[in-house]
Amino acid sequence: MSKMKVRPSKTKIGWIGTGVMGSPMCQHVIDKGYKTFVYNRSKKKAKKLIDFGATWVNSSEDVAENSDVIFTIVGFPRDVREVYFGSKGVIKGVKRGSILVDMTTTEPSLSKEIYEKTKLKKATSIDAPVSGGDIGAMEGKLSVMVGGDKDAVDAVMPLFKLMGKNIVYQGAAGSGQHAKMCNQVMVSGLMIGMCETLLYGHKAGLDPETMLMSVSRGAAACWMLDNLAPRILKRDFRPGFLVEHFIKDMGIALKEAERMNLSLPGLALVHQLYIAVEAQGHGRMGTQALMLALERLSDVRG
Repeated sequence: MSKMKVRPSKTKIGWIGTGVMGSPMCQHVIDKGYKTFVYNRSKKKAKKLIDFGATWVNSSEDVAENSDVIFTIVGFPRDVREVYFGSKGVIKGVKRGSILVDMTTTEPSLSKEIYEKTKLKKATSIDAPVSGGDIGAMEGKLSVMVGGDKDAVDAVMPLFKLMGKNIVYQGAAGSGQHAKMCNQVMVSGLMIGMCETLLYGHKAGLDPETMLMSVSRGAAACWMLDNLAPRILKRDFRPGFLVEHFIKDMGIALKEAERMNLSLPGLALVHQLYIAVEAQGHGRMGTQALMLALERLSDVRG
């Protein structure tokens, strides 16, 4: 049972992964006054956090040795595995009683493996993937899907509340990741629907902004139309969430679905379309770059 009381004056925070999502999330923690130790493969990406008072250390192991609660948010399952189980990984340096929080979207089985190996070190781990993109991260309004021991989740709740507005405990280790897969299945359908709506309106000769005034306030209302459709209209394909990371997420969901003998044809279609986006050289763009592949299919010039 976790007896930790999280307080800015006492609790030391570790943060690994300072990319598009991780950097603003960590910033909220620093702004609240927590002593924070950061590590990233590229120190340059942590510079802003260091300038605001975070302490740079040289490995994931060093982060764990210096911290009571360690957050990780990296790219792919292989990155998570290296961060936790590598020669200078978190598990090497984790202290008794520490709480590890992986906010990467990764395989549920890997979250369970981290949980079991962390228990052997007399510590515990939580899987807490997020949804809401760069805007949600910057505004502290993410949706956080949480799996792990309830007492540990309760202990770090003050920290989750700095990053998110919708924090829901899903159950045992791995449950947060399964909930995130449900989120990504839904997002895949919304994304293709949004892009096809804009394409149809364009070909029909409608003014897209006027069309969206109607569509986005009816039964089709959704976050995508409010936040990503305007970016597409401005031809802004900068990443709030990377195409290559979404392909990874959909691949995990399809693998889990196959394991459960579950057919998800809609997800499989969108996954293939995103592979086309990546093949066209747009893997480091935002997920709204799906529009580029769909425009090419219908020979529409953006």
